[in-house]
Amino acid sequence: MSGRRIRLAVVGGGSTYTPELADGIARLGKNLPVEELVLVDPDPARIEVVAGLTSRILAAAGSSCRVTTTADISAAAEGADAVLVQLRVGGQAARGRDESWPLECGCIGQETTGAGGLAKALRTIPVVLDIARRVRAVNPDAWIVDFTNPVGMVTRALLDDGHRAVGLCNVAIGFERLFASLLGVEPERIELDHAGLNHLSWELGARIRHDDGTATEVLDRLIDAHGDALVDETELPLPLLRSERVIPSYYLRYYYQHDELVSLAADRPSRAAQVAALEAELLELYADPALDRTPPQLRGRGGAYYSDAAVGLLASLLGTGAARDHIVNVRNRGTLPFLDDEAVIEVRAKVGPDSILPHPVPMPPPLVSGLVAHVARYEQLGVEAALHGGRDRVVRTLLAHPLIGQYATAQALADRLIAENKEWLPWAQ
Repeated sequence: MSGRRIRLAVVGGGSTYTPELADGIARLGKNLPVEELVLVDPDPARIEVVAGLTSRILAAAGSSCRVTTTADISAAAEGADAVLVQLRVGGQAARGRDESWPLECGCIGQETTGAGGLAKALRTIPVVLDIARRVRAVNPDAWIVDFTNPVGMVTRALLDDGHRAVGLCNVAIGFERLFASLLGVEPERIELDHAGLNHLSWELGARIRHDDGTATEVLDRLIDAHGDALVDETELPLPLLRSERVIPSYYLRYYYQHDELVSLAADRPSRAAQVAALEAELLELYADPALDRTPPQLRGRGGAYYSDAAVGLLASLLGTGAARDHIVNVRNRGTLPFLDDEAVIEVRAKVGPDSILPHPVPMPPPLVSGLVAHVARYEQLGVEAALHGGRDRVVRTLLAHPLIGQYATAQALADRLIAENKEWLPWAQ
């Protein structure tokens, strides 16, 4: 391990996820020796509560990491080795609207998929680019690691703007941990052929790596012997998994069971309402000066293994830990031959100091490659709409989405999207 000491800045440091990141730094600090964790957030009351628990978690683990807070992005970025971005423009209130008004047009309301996902992208991409430009002005060598959804679109916008950026999601590490548990092996022995886009990904293969360098393919064993567990994880029908011989991520249910989920949403509380209530509970717990660990309620917030994925990636990328494979959002550059080089895909890559090299993946079957190609073009149009605005671009992007694809519906959704988000869309004022 390098003797280097790391300074990390977290934009959106007042997030209820931040104590989980601190827990990861505390547990895995040998590989990522963080000297200072700078939490950036405009809400002084919230960040004080989150920073307090973050400090106590690190102290309880014997970490010497210092936690500081600021509302000044430029000050936080100076001297930082990496800047993590984990923000939500408009908060849970905007998310709640994203999950509701698309339903009125017969479309799924979800924070990264369909019209709700586009609304989030239009609000978020300009803000993240402004943050990245401030970082670059004071620290052009800093890596920007994006956790902010929609991760694929945000990462593409960052890369198009010339930033040193990579996107990260917890879907793949969740599968690694699940498969390891089902097969009775250490998670580090699981190797995935993970391919697709962020929140539109499949496991095309899965192997157990052995000490002698060989590997045993186990995807068929997982599907045939552990189908019930896979159904619980993906919420997709077992016959689909068994006929297609690939394992889709949880988010594919919005495509493969769209109409059913739209129907069910009318009788269920929104995820945004659930998360808002949980966040209020978490912040109350975090304020307890005796609490020095992440409370069990945090597991209900989602983002399982987020800290392990983040700390592992940063250790490899910054050279304080071993170079190894991580599943990240990066430029395609020929990895999936049916996509443009500039598309941003989610794939296994070898990550070392300042180096991210995607591994080849098996050619996805037509059911997979066709949908990936379709959504990749939607994402390209979505980034253009976020950067340049205009109702016509919003309509065009919605028309390109495979869950919409009808002109009258795209027009109606565009008008609602603009009306619900005028506060964050300067071109719509």
